[in-house]
Amino acid sequence: MKMTRLRRLAAFMTAAAAAFGLAGCENGPKSSFSGTGPSSAPEYRISWTMHQNLPVPEDAEMVRYIEEKYNVDLDIWNLENNRYESLLDLKLAQEGAPDLLRVRQPQDLLKYQQQGLLAEIPEETLRRCAPNLYAAIRRYAPDYADYGRIDGKIYGIPVVNPTNAYRIPVVYRQDWLDKLGLKTPQTLDEFEKVIYAFANEDPDGNGIKDTYGLSLEGMNVVFGAFGQIVFADQLYFSEKDGRLVVGALQPEMKEALRYLRKWYKDGVIDPEFITGENKGGYKHLSHAFINGRIGMTSMGNYYHWIDNGDYTAWTVDERGNSLETPASATYNVKELKAKNPEAEVSFGRPFSGPGGKRGSKAYDMLMSFTAIGANVAKEPGKLEKVLQILDGVSANPDPIERATLKNGVIGKHWKWAGPQREDIVALPPYDRDPNYLNSIGANIGMMVPYPPTGRREQWAATLGLEKDGIYNALEVSTPSLVRDSAGLIMLKNRAYISFITGERPLEEFDQFVAEFMEAGGEEVLREANAARTAATDAANAYP
Repeated sequence: MKMTRLRRLAAFMTAAAAAFGLAGCENGPKSSFSGTGPSSAPEYRISWTMHQNLPVPEDAEMVRYIEEKYNVDLDIWNLENNRYESLLDLKLAQEGAPDLLRVRQPQDLLKYQQQGLLAEIPEETLRRCAPNLYAAIRRYAPDYADYGRIDGKIYGIPVVNPTNAYRIPVVYRQDWLDKLGLKTPQTLDEFEKVIYAFANEDPDGNGIKDTYGLSLEGMNVVFGAFGQIVFADQLYFSEKDGRLVVGALQPEMKEALRYLRKWYKDGVIDPEFITGENKGGYKHLSHAFINGRIGMTSMGNYYHWIDNGDYTAWTVDERGNSLETPASATYNVKELKAKNPEAEVSFGRPFSGPGGKRGSKAYDMLMSFTAIGANVAKEPGKLEKVLQILDGVSANPDPIERATLKNGVIGKHWKWAGPQREDIVALPPYDRDPNYLNSIGANIGMMVPYPPTGRREQWAATLGLEKDGIYNALEVSTPSLVRDSAGLIMLKNRAYISFITGERPLEEFDQFVAEFMEAGGEEVLREANAARTAATDAANAYP
């Protein structure tokens, strides 16, 4: 009965919007770009956030392209990706929410909605004004299609990353393994043998005892051998007996901690693990691994560990001709080989624990949300216009136009690399600038969960990374998580570090669990299980 009333109300609102000229989205935007600006005054000024490694100039070419195409004035908020949340919160306090808001941390959607910063996105409006985006999510990520609902209303469009089907790799210094006559470990006992050799048998050959087996991120693979993930920027939940539990609280973690406690005492774990493997700059770099302190890690994604020649990629020569050439080393491998050209890396399957479990951390398929700021309600038709632009720049059905909006002007910024028109290649001089998309104002849309077909992703599939991933069983937030998660994560990390270093006796593990529950964990668990039930009900109610 309730659903019938809701559907009648939705139909009434749609009819009313059409009657008052607010339905919009019936006519497509202009598709040509003359570079001379729109022929009439912009219909709306629209503030917009996006992924940025560099600021987008005010006169960026592709921003002007979109402005003319949709007859709007775009105000791109330049929020550096590495400091996105802190910069965004400052702007929100000063100006309120932008018209299009990238909610990078999924758990923040509820927080922003509770703060009154977000507009409801009626489903009929979303379906009508962003039909290609709506259809793609429903087709390729149906399990996540309704994750942006709060109390039955849509406040966020789910951004689902199909490549997150690949877990975080487990990486070793292959040259160290070779020198010591060791193989990639398959079990926890074999791993223990390897890391003791890394720490005690001078794998770098400098005659100094200055190497270790692992640091912070590698510990997650140890926890994974007992079925859980502990060190992450969010509380990791798992399923047990049909209910959600916090992985770090499970009794089997005491056994994992016994291993780590012994290894730390024996000098096998990097004593600097407390401050993490990254020492600044790009957050996915493991400086402990790059600098030769540790021989194993599980930090960063597969594309942060590409080595020279791992697969063939399209490039261009100085004349702009497409060439198939071996891929070049990226990020961690590039930095490692700059310091030590003889270094080699290899990937291993997460090693199994005593009970046969294994796994490494996997990023949530639900990567973020795209939301609409509450201020759009002040201007009739603006919500529809924002959704129309979002649909066009993210899920355009024309492959050339979609590639243009993502990569820039064909023939100037990029070209098709092969006859199948599946791969593109940046043209000189843009091929030498990894952040040229920001410089020209392209790729301002959201990720759409189309099946990955790129050569890089085909290479990742050959590594078996789609297996043995440990995902967070709770991908939405709750009021208590919004309020208490930061404090609970700090409490959990402090306790685990104390257990590992021997500062706190392992016999106090149950006491730590009680402290966690008293600090808000009990309410978090209760709401998490209620949210899971609600998500299941929503999936059934909104097919």
